[in-house]
Amino acid sequence: MGFFSDIGSFIMQPLFYAISGIMLGWHEVLSLFLDPEGGLSWALSIIGLTLVIRILLIPLFVKQIKSQRNMQLIQPKVKELQKKYGHDRQKLGEETMKLYKDAGTNPFASCLPLLLQMPIFFALFRILDQAAKNQSGRGFLTDARATDFAESKIFGKIPISESFWEARTWGPNPDVTVMVVAVILVIAMTATTFTTQRQLMSKNMPADALTGPYAQQQKILLYVLPLVFGISGVAFPVGVLFYWTTSNLWTMGQQFYVIRNNPAPGTLAYKAKVERDRAKGKLDKGDEPGSVAVETEPEADRRPATRQQPKRQTKAQRQAGQRPASQRPSGSGGTGSVGSAGGSSGAPAPSTPKNGQSGGQPKNPNLTKKKQGGGR
Repeated sequence: MGFFSDIGSFIMQPLFYAISGIMLGWHEVLSLFLDPEGGLSWALSIIGLTLVIRILLIPLFVKQIKSQRNMQLIQPKVKELQKKYGHDRQKLGEETMKLYKDAGTNPFASCLPLLLQMPIFFALFRILDQAAKNQSGRGFLTDARATDFAESKIFGKIPISESFWEARTWGPNPDVTVMVVAVILVIAMTATTFTTQRQLMSKNMPADALTGPYAQQQKILLYVLPLVFGISGVAFPVGVLFYWTTSNLWTMGQQFYVIRNNPAPGTLAYKAKVERDRAKGKLDKGDEPGSVAVETEPEADRRPATRQQPKRQTKAQRQAGQRPASQRPSGSGGTGSVGSAGGSSGAPAPSTPKNGQSGGQPKNPNLTKKKQGGGR
């Protein structure tokens, strides 16, 4: 155990310095108008540490929100894969992971901020625990400062380094006040965890995402996390409970802001935002949820088609078209001659009757008569 303990201490050493440095910085500022040896200045220093850590985690929170939204949007496709490859679990797993990769999401991304906070949480717990039990400091927290922290009391009555289990009435050092404060903080920590997860599932998840593996994962987080924190919270020092409760309040408020102002489409939060925007006059008719813009085809022009006018012809052209072939000029005496069907002789060839019609007039005469230079 000594070997693994040394490895753990080596890995946690950077966190010891970071956490103790931020906490001592807040303590120096608060000591300007509060008792530096009092528990209130140390409790507020822990709250300040929590705020700094949560501000640094905002980019991860944004990534978490995007990942959760992508997971919600691909749930219908996940259900299709389950129906298609339900008999082959290996193929189903491969296709599901491929879908997650194409969508740029991960089913465990929603736990990322929580997982990254766990090392910070354990480092803070280790610092406070060692200060309370051994009066030994970690990181920038010296032994003298650790002793001041271990002996500090909030309002002169609540030791900040005590826990519910250490102050139990059936233990060696009973303290009812510490037990009551610790129980209140544990309940607050558990309730904020449950409320945060509950408002995500009830307001910002579409109906398609309420079933399937993703919904099962969210339900597990909804009930298991509060239970875990509630059971383990009795062993946490009051200072650690301040950290975790403050962090949960930050998460709940941050999520409430995102759900209210940028909800996922097709959710109850989205419909509520639409109603608010409509009441303020910020919503156009085409922006209502579920409305689909329909492109109307242009109305067909039902006016009658324009009648094509015949080409204008001269009087000579009209007469040439209406005159029988036997009365037309043979074309002698110039370039305006018209060739006959009989060859070079001047007599015109008789027209062949067509479709039982008699007569020599062609159906579409294309004969023209040009004016001669010397007159007729």
